[in-house]
Amino acid sequence: MDKNQLIAQTKVIREDILVMLNKAKSGHPGGSLSAAELVTALYFGGIMKYDAKNPKWDGRDYFILSKGHACPVVYAALARAGFFPMEELGTLRKLGSILQGHPSAKLTPGFDCSSGSLGQGLSVANGIGLAMKKQGKPNRVYCLMGDGEIQEGQIWEAAMTSAHHKLDNLCAVLDNNGIQLDGFVKDIMGVEPVADKWRSFGWNVIECDGHDMGQVLDAYSSAMSAKGKPSIIIAKTVKGKGVSFMENDPNWHGNAPNDEQLAKALAEIRGGGID
Repeated sequence: MDKNQLIAQTKVIREDILVMLNKAKSGHPGGSLSAAELVTALYFGGIMKYDAKNPKWDGRDYFILSKGHACPVVYAALARAGFFPMEELGTLRKLGSILQGHPSAKLTPGFDCSSGSLGQGLSVANGIGLAMKKQGKPNRVYCLMGDGEIQEGQIWEAAMTSAHHKLDNLCAVLDNNGIQLDGFVKDIMGVEPVADKWRSFGWNVIECDGHDMGQVLDAYSSAMSAKGKPSIIIAKTVKGKGVSFMENDPNWHGNAPNDEQLAKALAEIRGGGID
């Protein structure tokens, strides 16, 4: 897809997120909406290699969703990419569904890592990246994290490991939306200066506007060309992006929209209210 097509696809992904959460009557809209451009670019922008009909293809790139509660954005992308039928989105969080409230590698085609306990994804990505290096394989690994999540100490142990092993086949992506479960990151445990911290740990740091598709694509391309060190894309985003009454409101971290709210949200998205 070209940039304009990707922007249109991002709106579709946002619609999917809201519809499935409304039907489930639970889930996490805020951090799913904030990551929509980041995930859409990966799956539809020619960045990540995959085969939707053969999810375990040896030549695939790996995607690790470290902030597992944001799985609706990835479920929507996987369905739109053809990993499973679109109808499955309507079963989110139902007993027996392949789409649980946090991703399961055993249940969901396209997921290589179960997640939900925050702080662990980068360690998993390290293991995959190191294995690919040792086997001389060109596969890359992408790991999406939340900014509240990087308060976890395991993230920084993993960050040291990535740099020590010069994992230039690893690209971490930070959804830097400023809000976590029950408030603003800066008030709960500030993580700034984020970019300086990752640089000091030996990473190639790329900063971008996470809602500008051109900048997002450039950031991924820059990460792919970096050699000798892992890359992190620090994407400045807005929690609940695209829905005015959800944006920058911690209350929408984990609340699903009711029917009236869904109608209003979809009208905003379809009306072109997303930059």
